[in-house]
Amino acid sequence: MSTWNELADYQPKVLKLLGNSLEKNRLAHAYLFEGKKGTGKKEISLLLARSFFCENTEDFRPCETCRNCKRIHSGNHPDVHLVEPDGLSIKKWQIQDLQGEFTKTGVESSKKLYIISHADKMTANAANSLLKFLEEPNANTMAILMTEQVHQILNTILSRCQTLTFMPLPTSAIEKELLKQEVSPNFAKLAARMTNNVEKALELSRDDWFAQARLVVIKLYEVIAKRNGQAFVQVQTQWMPFFAEKEQQDMGYDLLLYLYKDILSIQIGNTDHVIYQDLLPQLEQQAIQVSRQKVLEKITSILEAKKRLQMNVSPQLLMEQLVLSLQEG
Repeated sequence: MSTWNELADYQPKVLKLLGNSLEKNRLAHAYLFEGKKGTGKKEISLLLARSFFCENTEDFRPCETCRNCKRIHSGNHPDVHLVEPDGLSIKKWQIQDLQGEFTKTGVESSKKLYIISHADKMTANAANSLLKFLEEPNANTMAILMTEQVHQILNTILSRCQTLTFMPLPTSAIEKELLKQEVSPNFAKLAARMTNNVEKALELSRDDWFAQARLVVIKLYEVIAKRNGQAFVQVQTQWMPFFAEKEQQDMGYDLLLYLYKDILSIQIGNTDHVIYQDLLPQLEQQAIQVSRQKVLEKITSILEAKKRLQMNVSPQLLMEQLVLSLQEG
């Protein structure tokens, strides 16, 4: 369970706004939480629900220990209703069922709250049913709609909700979450930078393929740094067979990019920002041997290769050209 303070690290603006509204007792009757997957929309919906129903809030934060907080956390509070797509869409009958629930008095109190997940997936009929519901808000009723596709929500619904935009998570917050889940620091730092979604980063950090990819990239980097003429052999025998798909190649470029960014971090005195901490002595050596200008050129050539990868250039040719430019200087 994520507390108010923990979630405030992820979405400071959203929680500040909700905190102010709770404090002044000015909650909107309908919110639309919009933002990418994995940005904490559902967690914050349930946090707001706990604040709304909590029997002993501290300021406006839920106590997390009263009966209401515990029941919302375990997903069985009779006055909190979650609507999710039935198959590919949210059907009219689901919204009508919800309206039926809301004509009854609150079981535990006079308050009621409903959360609609993937609100963009409502059928036209469901959206129109919801509209009637939103047009006649009850004083003690709150709606939270969540979406990753805000442009697909009807304007008439948008105009009746207060929209809160959830920003992609900061890397530090993802890394912290991975460490909490006992991911090793080496993988936590790297996986947190590959995506701005905690679930995806967690999946990645536990994936054998990702662990292997990291090794393939380090091996190529070491061969390039030695300049012993083995880099092209390495590309043919290890890199190309391993990074077979375009998406995998793109990830390989990212993993390589972070190595050179680490060298730059060392050169400008930001050793704490180094992602490949286990290679620190090696990277420090390289940082002394190569000028900052050269490191910047290498970073640029990797970024250029990433761009060209999307243009249907032969991946092998692209990789060989990249190795050539990385071996210079």
